[in-house]
Amino acid sequence: MKALLVSGFAAIGAGSGAMLTLHAESDLDPFHSVISEYVWQSAGWLLPASLTLFAVGATLIAEAMRRAGMSRWIVALLLAWGASMFLIGAFPTDRPGVPLSLSGGIHRYAAFAAFLVMPLAGLLLANAKIRYAPAMRVLSAIALGALLLVVIPYVVRMFGIPLTNDDIPAGLTQRLVVVTELGVLALAGMSMLGHSVRRGVSPALA
Repeated sequence: MKALLVSGFAAIGAGSGAMLTLHAESDLDPFHSVISEYVWQSAGWLLPASLTLFAVGATLIAEAMRRAGMSRWIVALLLAWGASMFLIGAFPTDRPGVPLSLSGGIHRYAAFAAFLVMPLAGLLLANAKIRYAPAMRVLSAIALGALLLVVIPYVVRMFGIPLTNDDIPAGLTQRLVVVTELGVLALAGMSMLGHSVRRGVSPALA
């Protein structure tokens, strides 16, 4: 199980490095440009590479949790997050101003699914009273709050109400969701290092 966790952490670290490199080599404004738009930059290939590594990391940590006897719901949510990350990278968003395509639609709804399932997994883990439960609960709450700010502009525009990126900085709120969810995933893996999860899981969640 330790090998799975270490490999999972390595994948998450490599994915984070790829994401930071992509941002460093781009001239987009991270406060107002969403991460998906970086795929059209010169180093845009780093985006699907980064997301795929996140997906691999989540899958490895989910497998370690399954072997340790963690709740099947938590394992399923982590796997769903990993699958969503892979789809986000495999199906790029549309260029600005272009009508929504099939690829753009898959990208959008996979992102929403990913943003939703990780905080739920974090809250279930916190309720199981594993190590780092308080921090996991805080990060999950922040992720859900930031997700609400991400969704609001889409809902408002559906009703024809004009809203600019200056009203709610989409790039900032989206990055807050991503960072907090990676934090939840990392804490989920760290909680099992040198610890028997099976003894710390509530039977109600198994």
